[in-house]
Amino acid sequence: MYSSLFGILNKAIEEQQQLLNHSLPKEMYEPMSYIIGLGGKRVRPLLTLIGCDVFEKNVQTAIPSALAVELFHNFSLIHDDILDKAPLRRGSSTVHEKWTNDIALLSGDGMLVKAFDILSQSSADHLPALLKLFSKTSLEVCEGQQLDMNFETLESVSVDQYIHMITFKTAVLLGCSLQLGAICAGADLKNQQHLYDFGKHVGIAFQILDDVLDVYAVDGKFGKQVGGDILSNKKTFLLLNAFEMANESQSRMLKEALQSNTGDHAHKIEVVTGIYNQLGIKELALQSANNHTDLALNHLNELEAAPTKKDDLKTFALHLLNRDM
Repeated sequence: MYSSLFGILNKAIEEQQQLLNHSLPKEMYEPMSYIIGLGGKRVRPLLTLIGCDVFEKNVQTAIPSALAVELFHNFSLIHDDILDKAPLRRGSSTVHEKWTNDIALLSGDGMLVKAFDILSQSSADHLPALLKLFSKTSLEVCEGQQLDMNFETLESVSVDQYIHMITFKTAVLLGCSLQLGAICAGADLKNQQHLYDFGKHVGIAFQILDDVLDVYAVDGKFGKQVGGDILSNKKTFLLLNAFEMANESQSRMLKEALQSNTGDHAHKIEVVTGIYNQLGIKELALQSANNHTDLALNHLNELEAAPTKKDDLKTFALHLLNRDM
């Protein structure tokens, strides 16, 4: 569907990677090139091109914005991996593992600066709006990461607080990616906002489904350990709803399971999942994801664009959300 756009995007990213490969000092730039070269689905920069294409404009005008999004996203991954002490990213060593924490921090910082530098190469007519949106979103993503870190030490977190956190940490960048493309296409503010809200609600639905998949994924299709969030006591949409809905006995069992240090991982997952099943948490989460998907589609319906372009974007988004349970 978007194979031509993906080809244009990959060519631009490969050219940027080559520039990084030949930049000095290599100790700073090689890690940037390395993480970009690990690939990934590149959904966010692709959405930037789609946000321009949906208004039937030349997507080349959105290339600087798409590259800025890709560099910013990878900057955030480098720093997230340091914070999480993660050994692997996309099946390969994380930057801080392959080099050092100090190099990873500096390379991540460099990628953030590079993102703004590349964005500044956009059309002068659109640059103020692009910079304003990109700066706002960059700060929100960092705020979302801090909120997620705060949740680790808070005894009580509400479901509304959790939705706010994932909106900033994950969803706003999807909305921003689409709106950047719309700005490059010269779309008016109303249509820009509809695209932004479409992407934001798709992002919220995606993260809720990610929480569901951690517990209920078809074995071998999730890409990471099923039940990992339970083992790490992560405050997810499922766990927070379970605590809000649990009776006294179920609440006690949840707390005991989370505090357990026996090393019996299978039993811990079984106990927590059992309470989720008793409370209908999976169904509740799926309904919430569906609600956000419906909100996204409502904004897409209001978009003033060719029906075929809107249908393509709808199909693409639903494909992202159609993940195996």
